[in-house]
Amino acid sequence: MVSNDLQHDQRVRKVCDTLLELNYNVLLVGRKLASSEELNRPYPTKRLRLFFTKGALFYAALNVRFFFFLLFRKTDVILANDLDTLLPAFLISKLKRVDLVYDSHEYFTEAEGLTGRGFQKSVWLCIEKWIFPTLKKVYTVNESIASIYHKLYNVDVKIIRNIPVLNPLVDVRSRSELGLPENKKIILLQGAFIDPDRGGVELIEAMSSLEDILLLIIGSGRDIDHLKSLVVKWNLEEKVKIYGKMPFDELRQYTLNVDLGLSLDKPLHLNYTLSLPNKLFDYIHAGIPVLVSDLPELRRIVVDFGVGMVVNTVEPQSLAIAIKTALHHQDYFLWRQNCILAREQLNWRNEEKVLREIYG
Repeated sequence: MVSNDLQHDQRVRKVCDTLLELNYNVLLVGRKLASSEELNRPYPTKRLRLFFTKGALFYAALNVRFFFFLLFRKTDVILANDLDTLLPAFLISKLKRVDLVYDSHEYFTEAEGLTGRGFQKSVWLCIEKWIFPTLKKVYTVNESIASIYHKLYNVDVKIIRNIPVLNPLVDVRSRSELGLPENKKIILLQGAFIDPDRGGVELIEAMSSLEDILLLIIGSGRDIDHLKSLVVKWNLEEKVKIYGKMPFDELRQYTLNVDLGLSLDKPLHLNYTLSLPNKLFDYIHAGIPVLVSDLPELRRIVVDFGVGMVVNTVEPQSLAIAIKTALHHQDYFLWRQNCILAREQLNWRNEEKVLREIYG
């Protein structure tokens, strides 16, 4: 069970592929959007149409639809992805006495979208506090979040990071084929949730003082329209290109052609502070050094594997200096080599060992 439209959720897709290898019959259930494209998966999918698309009414409708969908389905295991699908999955697991597995993709109740929204946050906390202590099979995306959940609820929370499948670096399209300049350094901020406080505004402002560098922003999120307006406002159309969501294979072609990958979340919300964004591993798998904000999980990967730089602040002028420093750093080519080495350890085949223990 997933609350998105299934299209770009690479974590869920990898989990489903692993379950197929374990001889499970998989049915992936999510929501249908007006923009949803046809899915081509080796297992059946079901996307539910909802009248509401956001806010409290959306979540209420989603949970009711999921409940009745599960009520009339025969299943042995229900996998709830994130807190917004957990309640109906829990109720049906008790009613039908079937196994429940919970995959927490983030520290949901401390997400940016709940900051300052006391009532909504309290509702999600009530659901979490009621259900979480009863769970037997739980995993999440990093050590920091697993540790918090264990302390709060005394539950054994396993760690499965959202790391790509190890694919060979072949069949790479050239910059000219992608319409990218050959004579500039290219930096990239990618993500499915480019929302406020993820460094996008500061990054665009930093581009005002950078020359011979092109910034690509690829993805979606609540801050995208604002970022587009800033590009026009500051006359940065030649320095910043913003693309919408892309299929993962197409996005990877762009990632393979850039010089530096960026992850610039600000520690203004605990969920951001503790995050380990998927984009970090996408950059590493593409052999691209990274520049990241100083958050504990990001710092751990960058320092342990020697794949780039940590920036102490995402204030625009400091960020501009850090970008220039990283692109011309004496260790830049060592970072690239270390990315290739890190791929061998940081890949899905190693992460899925925990999945195999849970579902095997």
